[in-house]
Amino acid sequence: MDGEPQESPTIRAVEFYSGIGGLHQALRRSRADGTVVRAYDWDQAACQVYQANYGPGIVKQADISQLTAKELGALRADLWLLSPSCQPYTVLNPLAKGSEDPRAKSFIHLMENVLPELAGAGEQPKYLLVENVAGFETSSTRERLLHTLHSLGYATRELLLTPLQFGVPNSRLRYYLLATARPRACGDAGTPGRTLWRHIPGHGAPWADPRGTSDAAQLDAVRPLREYLDPGDGPDECRVPDRVLERWGRLFDIVLPEGRRTCCFTRGYTKLAERAGSVLQLNEELDTTATFDRFLEEQKRGTADAVRLLDPLRLRYFSPQELLRLFCFDPVSAAGSGQFIWPETISNKTKYKLIGNSVNVEVVRHLINYLFD
Repeated sequence: MDGEPQESPTIRAVEFYSGIGGLHQALRRSRADGTVVRAYDWDQAACQVYQANYGPGIVKQADISQLTAKELGALRADLWLLSPSCQPYTVLNPLAKGSEDPRAKSFIHLMENVLPELAGAGEQPKYLLVENVAGFETSSTRERLLHTLHSLGYATRELLLTPLQFGVPNSRLRYYLLATARPRACGDAGTPGRTLWRHIPGHGAPWADPRGTSDAAQLDAVRPLREYLDPGDGPDECRVPDRVLERWGRLFDIVLPEGRRTCCFTRGYTKLAERAGSVLQLNEELDTTATFDRFLEEQKRGTADAVRLLDPLRLRYFSPQELLRLFCFDPVSAAGSGQFIWPETISNKTKYKLIGNSVNVEVVRHLINYLFD
């Protein structure tokens, strides 16, 4: 009631590699009574977006590899939320080096230097949630992470989950680790803990990707893309340029508004043609393959403006706001821009990069509920 003192949240969280605050958003929407008291990221644009959405004084632009146990211990955090760089582990990076990659340095510093020092002083967080790209589970960094956590008495549970399991039409398989500082029924305390769960225990069944099989029943519960789209044909700046269609259009993953799946959107979306995200075909009446076959045949013949044969497909990129909905930052609605704020100085190119580096809020929300339930 007005005039009465409000109780402080019982869970104090620190968010590392905070980006645009996907982990913060997930905690805010979860059933856990918690708040982020500090966030850290090195990217200036990410910090600017974070501050616009979550208020001043929370995010700090910092080199995470230089953070100390003294600084972090003073925050009295119960929960660490971490989404470290995925580049050392992604299959899209043929030169990925795992724990030997310089971009893995800060995460290893937190786990092998800071966390043991905090544990020695009795100041370690009670809970951890780590998110990374699928592929992290085969890395040397994961082995070092589990060794450290188990040596400090943490119980752990590892999962590979995709938003498709939660009704969201985006295939974005990610590795998650949950840890708690005392043995609980939901973890593998004191053991190597090598089980990779393909669902949240007690919530649904293990996921089997139906792509390429005759069994697509699991996609029945996934919402159609149409519910995530901007009204009309979308922003003009999302139109795919002719030069891109002429050279790379045949490589696109093209989806329809009634589709229930998009491929993983990365920070290279709109800059890379393959394995960077799907392209939307607004005209659902035309056969995509037949139309492209006619275009390629005319292109081989040297027909001028052969690319015009693709116009009826009405191909375009997803807008940043549509991606925010697919990443579950914004409400699913075709009316308006939702609640997430972009500062005026942030370009579309930067928006795509920041979203591609982020997490799916709905998946993490479920994981936080599970961790604290």
